[in-house]
Amino acid sequence: MQLLIQQWQVTADRRQIFLSCYMMMTQNMLTAIERHEFRDASWVDQLLNRFADYYFDALEAYEQNPTAAPSVWQLAFDATRQPRITPIQSLLLGVNAHINYDLVFTLTELLKPEWLHLSAQARADRYADHCHVNEVIGCTIDAVQDQVLEPAMPVMDMVDKLFGSLDERLVSRLITHWRESVWHNALRLVEVSRDEEQTQVIQDVEADALRIARIIS
Repeated sequence: MQLLIQQWQVTADRRQIFLSCYMMMTQNMLTAIERHEFRDASWVDQLLNRFADYYFDALEAYEQNPTAAPSVWQLAFDATRQPRITPIQSLLLGVNAHINYDLVFTLTELLKPEWLHLSAQARADRYADHCHVNEVIGCTIDAVQDQVLEPAMPVMDMVDKLFGSLDERLVSRLITHWRESVWHNALRLVEVSRDEEQTQVIQDVEADALRIARIIS
């Protein structure tokens, strides 16, 4: 992540905005794991690493052939080249693609092999760990605004002074809402048995992520 950010900063590639945010979030997640904040740290660590794979797979696909990347990532990456798209829009487009699309499939991949064998308490622990990530995100948002968005978009400093912590709380609530929907979509994929049903859920997930992306952009 750091290597790509440095390269993109030199070339003024605005993909570094999302990745800078993502790196800060990842660092804070690793710290939370080290502090034993999660009920199953090993599972969360596995989730964190597999989640990152989805981003880098989408990036590699896009750089080789943009149309090979998932549609929501095509839109997010394309937007970084459009002058009319502001840094905060660019950031939110990346966050949307990674949460509302990638995270659904990351959770499904990890939960599906074990779900039928998990006790009610173990399932509750998985969900509790998923929800605790919201707190880590909430603690990261202010730093993202100060260190990533304000240098790229000075007006954000004025917004921060005018609204105090209100803007951070609104973004935190939005992401929490997204992640709650992600959990339910992942469980839909985990629990479906027929291929046609799975295909429909996947189409629904992609359609929702694209709808949100179009609203942002």
